[in-house]
Amino acid sequence: MAQMTMIQAITNALDLELARDERVLVFGEDVGHNGGVFRATEGLQKKYGPNRVFDTPLAESGICGLATGLAVQGFRPVAEIQFFGFVFEAMDEIASQAARMRYRSGGRYHCPIVYRSPFGGGVKTPELHADSLEGLFVQTPGVKVVIPSNPYDAKGLLISAIRDDDPVIFLEHMKLYRSFRQEVPEEPYTVPIGKAAVAREGKDLTVIAYGAMVRTALQAAEEWAKTRGVQAEVIDLRTINPIDIETIVESIKKTHRAVIVQEAQRSSGVAAEVIAQINENAIYYLEGPVLRITPPDTVYPFALIEDEWLPTPERVLRGFEKALSL
Repeated sequence: MAQMTMIQAITNALDLELARDERVLVFGEDVGHNGGVFRATEGLQKKYGPNRVFDTPLAESGICGLATGLAVQGFRPVAEIQFFGFVFEAMDEIASQAARMRYRSGGRYHCPIVYRSPFGGGVKTPELHADSLEGLFVQTPGVKVVIPSNPYDAKGLLISAIRDDDPVIFLEHMKLYRSFRQEVPEEPYTVPIGKAAVAREGKDLTVIAYGAMVRTALQAAEEWAKTRGVQAEVIDLRTINPIDIETIVESIKKTHRAVIVQEAQRSSGVAAEVIAQINENAIYYLEGPVLRITPPDTVYPFALIEDEWLPTPERVLRGFEKALSL
C-alpha cells in the first residue's frame, strides 16, 4: 500500500495500463512533455515514448475524432479533454459517433475509449473550466459516466474504464486532486463500473452524492451525528450512468427518507434521474418526499461568488433537517 492523492492514483493507473497493454494510447492537450495541466500524465511520455503518449492541437473535436478512429481500429485510447467545460466542442464525436458505434455496426465495431477530464468548483477557475456537465451524458445511450470521490476508487475505476469495451467518460473533480491522501494498492486492481458504495452507514436518512459532494455530505453527516445524534447513511454513486438503484433502494428500505446532493444545477441531471428511479422502485418505503440539495439554475458563477453558489455542509445540514420534518 502507498499513500496517494487522487492525481497520483490516476497517474499510477495510466502507468500500469500503458505497461500492460500496448494498445493503450494517452493523448490530449499538453499531456506529453508537460505531463498535463495538473501533471496527471507526468513522466509517461518519457517512459513510453511519443507514439504512446502525445500532445494534440487545441481542438477537442479533433481529439475525440481521433479517439473514435483509433478505437474502431483496435486501440484503446485515453483522450483527455483539458477541462470538461470544453466538451461542447466534442459532443458530435462522443454522442453521435462513439456512443452509437456498436449499435450502428451491429456489434462489429466497439469504441473502447476513455474520455478523462477535470471539472468541478471550489478552486476558483476561469469561466467554462468548472462546469458540471455530466447530466448531458446521463441521457446519452452508449456512454458510461464515472465520477470517483477518492484516490482508491479513482485508480480502480480508471483501470476498469480503460479495459471496458464501450466509451467511458471519466470525470475528475479538481478540488479532490490533492486535497487528501488515501491508502492505495500499488498493484493493478479494478473497481466495478455501475456499482455504488456505502461511504457511511446510518439508519435515519439516506444521502446520495457523487464526486466532491460525497465529502461534503460526509462532513454534514458527521456534524449531524455529533450535534443531534442522528445517523445519516451516505451513498457514493461512483457511476452516474448506469446508476446503481439496487444499493439506493436497500438503503431506503432501512431509513425511509432520502436526499440527493449534487454540484450541478438543479433541473434535470443526476439528482432528477435518481429521484425518478426511487419513485419507480422504492416509493412505498418512503415516509416523505426525496429532496434535492443543489445550486440554483443559473450559469456557473464567476470565482468571486462561487462559494455562495455551491452546496456547503451547512446547506446540506439544512436539507437533512427539512427531509426529517416532512
